[in-house]
Amino acid sequence: MHEPRPPPRPDPPPPPPGPAPPPPADDRAAPPAAARRPRHGPGSARRPFWAAGAALLLALTACQAPEDQGALVFWTPHVTPDRLAQQEATAAAFTEETGVDVDVVPMSAEDQNQSMAVGSASGDVPDVVLLAPDQAAAWSAQGVLDAGTADAVVQELGPDTFSRNALDMVTFEGVPAAVPSDGWGQVLVYRADLFEQAGLDPPATLEDVADAAEELDGDGRAGIVLGTEPGDPFTTQTVEALLLAGGCELVDGAGEVALEEPACVDALDAYARMAGASVPGDQDVETTRAAYLSGEAAMLFWGSHIYDELAGLAPDFPPTCPECSDDPEFLAENSGTVGALSAPDGSPVQYGLTLNLGVPVGADTADARAFVEYLMGPGYVESLEVSPEGRVPVRPGTPDEPEVYAEAWSELPTGEDDDSRAPLSEFYGEAVIGDIVEGAQSFRRWGYGTEHAAFAGPLAAQNTLAQEVGPLFEGEEPAVVAASMADAARAVKADTE
Repeated sequence: MHEPRPPPRPDPPPPPPGPAPPPPADDRAAPPAAARRPRHGPGSARRPFWAAGAALLLALTACQAPEDQGALVFWTPHVTPDRLAQQEATAAAFTEETGVDVDVVPMSAEDQNQSMAVGSASGDVPDVVLLAPDQAAAWSAQGVLDAGTADAVVQELGPDTFSRNALDMVTFEGVPAAVPSDGWGQVLVYRADLFEQAGLDPPATLEDVADAAEELDGDGRAGIVLGTEPGDPFTTQTVEALLLAGGCELVDGAGEVALEEPACVDALDAYARMAGASVPGDQDVETTRAAYLSGEAAMLFWGSHIYDELAGLAPDFPPTCPECSDDPEFLAENSGTVGALSAPDGSPVQYGLTLNLGVPVGADTADARAFVEYLMGPGYVESLEVSPEGRVPVRPGTPDEPEVYAEAWSELPTGEDDDSRAPLSEFYGEAVIGDIVEGAQSFRRWGYGTEHAAFAGPLAAQNTLAQEVGPLFEGEEPAVVAASMADAARAVKADTE
């Protein structure tokens, strides 16, 4: 629940030059493939074909570092100039401490996949890659990642200092294929003032959200706004987030598609109720954000990148609600947030996507390990500064100081305008900040970290379930929609076997 805003603090010192964040990897991650805003990297805009080719050539050139250079090669999906500058500054600090040069190569996940396929065949691979769980699954299956080095880093830093769920997403056959770094999650934002006026408690379950949406729908304001556009990536995220919160699993214990199970049907029923109380028409990542920022909806399902925008720190997407003209921080002050919802079995569940540090087979193992340990230790907080609202730590602290990184993260400046960047803690109380960090420890995705990752990845990438959801919003029975989703999922599964 949102706490009252703490007393104003003096302006923080100017942030160091560098990237503001959600990475290009967050772009795969950001609501959704980054339609959030241009600065969110590769996913945010379609690039011309020659750009991908140029990136591929750059990557291969970087892998084949000149013999007299000998630099460690680090691929990162954070490709915008400001983010790249921040990462280069962190790499320079590592070089100063160790004497090991680092060549930071900006590359989208798609280009990473293409370049790794070519490089691994020839033996020319990077030394460290910042990658998503689906890449970890695919590369691990192909024998591309050095799981031994990743496991050694995790053991050195302390497995208990990492989110168990984040580790599980990249663990195969009992061994982590990469080291979890950070992530973003799908959150529920709600108008705490409207809930109070209606006598409603903050929602804790999917059914609570659907009940509140119907209760608050009316008087010129929708009860909620969420992704509903069939076949859209943002709807894909919304479908999985809601079904996970409803206790719906993609596959059962026998490995068979389980989307027709009662929990899935019930979750789809709640989704239909929410859509009925949502802003009319198909809703995507842009329209949902605009509806909440304008005060047209009482609740919003979106990515954690929304926090800076609610606080008025994103000039391209300012709050425009009636009250916001006199008080730009009105929405931040009057919005509550819920990260993890309680599933029917009582377990906390939050859809989320992580970024992880992987070391390919054939890399300079000793220096690569040292660099990864640096990025997860002395350089960790500086790395998260690339986009605090989209890079929530999944290693909250150390064995001796379990919350040290989470606390430092809450004080990192965020926002797009250098003149107005400020920590989220200046706009949100401790309960909200704590909920963001705690939610990151509960991130879940279907199939990741299991033998079903090869099926779950394409299912999401092809927006298969989102293509089947349209009839649900036109009155079709949830059980019928669940059956059509299950059939579509089985077809994808068959293609991957």
